[in-house]
Amino acid sequence: MFSELEKNLGQHIALTADELDRVKRHFVPKKLRRKQLLLEQGDVCTRMAFVTKGALFSYSTTEKGSINVVQFAFESWWMADLYSFFTQEPSKLTIEALEDCELLLLKADRLEPLLVEVPAMESYLRILYQNAYVALQRRMEETIGLAAEQRYTRFMERDGHLLLRVPQHLIASYLGVTPETLSRIRKQVS
Repeated sequence: MFSELEKNLGQHIALTADELDRVKRHFVPKKLRRKQLLLEQGDVCTRMAFVTKGALFSYSTTEKGSINVVQFAFESWWMADLYSFFTQEPSKLTIEALEDCELLLLKADRLEPLLVEVPAMESYLRILYQNAYVALQRRMEETIGLAAEQRYTRFMERDGHLLLRVPQHLIASYLGVTPETLSRIRKQVS
């Protein structure tokens, strides 16, 4: 279960075998079934999840009950409501298993001890936060500045492989369009 995390860490930082063992001790394995929640809107996010198998997605729910998909996370990706995680305020997001998942959880109260014990993890987390910020900024710019067709085209270029794993209504929500609009756009593009 830890091989995916080891590979991901190795892409960003160099750790000794001893440091890697110390890192592993801070994580708790967890399995989720499809549609099971990792975080419910209104709860405080107390853990970050590293996906070793399966897929998660996060979303907010409107007053009318519709969902707005914020993010997907697949193998070797991280998922959390970082705002809630760091402020300890109630989350505005729900995190749900899109597929059966195997996760490695890093609880909030284990983060600081991990960083003290394995200082190289500071660099790793800085890289993760930088990448998350860049992705968020790109997503905001695309959502605000691009027409629906352009958002779909960019999505296809960058993440087209996700179409095989993500239901169309969730992709539509992620792109900020109705499922009917997404269907129309897909016909126009193909």
